[in-house]
Amino acid sequence: MFDKAKKNGTELLGKTNRIVEGTSIIGDIVSKADFRLDGELIGNFTSQGKLVIGVSGVVKGEIVCNNADIEGVFQGKIKVLEVLNIKATAHIHGEVAVGKLSIEPGADFTATCTMLTNTKEVTVNDGKRAEKKPEE
Repeated sequence: MFDKAKKNGTELLGKTNRIVEGTSIIGDIVSKADFRLDGELIGNFTSQGKLVIGVSGVVKGEIVCNNADIEGVFQGKIKVLEVLNIKATAHIHGEVAVGKLSIEPGADFTATCTMLTNTKEVTVNDGKRAEKKPEE
């Protein structure tokens, strides 16, 4: 009677999940939608959308996503298939692999950086790990 069409992930893009300041998560996050983190994450993050780490946000772990804006603290490995924007308030320590990189003056960027080529988008497999789609 009231059949709802299943969302295939593209309808979720543009909607934003949010972890607010004062919240700490220990574990992994997998999301098909955009994500804003103003709290603390100790673990891995995988998304097909965009990740924003706010000024009060702290991430320690591994990130794989299509786009990211970092205003807070990140320690670990990050792989951004499209554009990584690092704001002046950001503190980045670790390994960075990006399609395109933008760093504002004043940012603390202490990392190895690799530029990616021929990447398409993040796909989430079984909700556990992310892989890039092969070039068609």
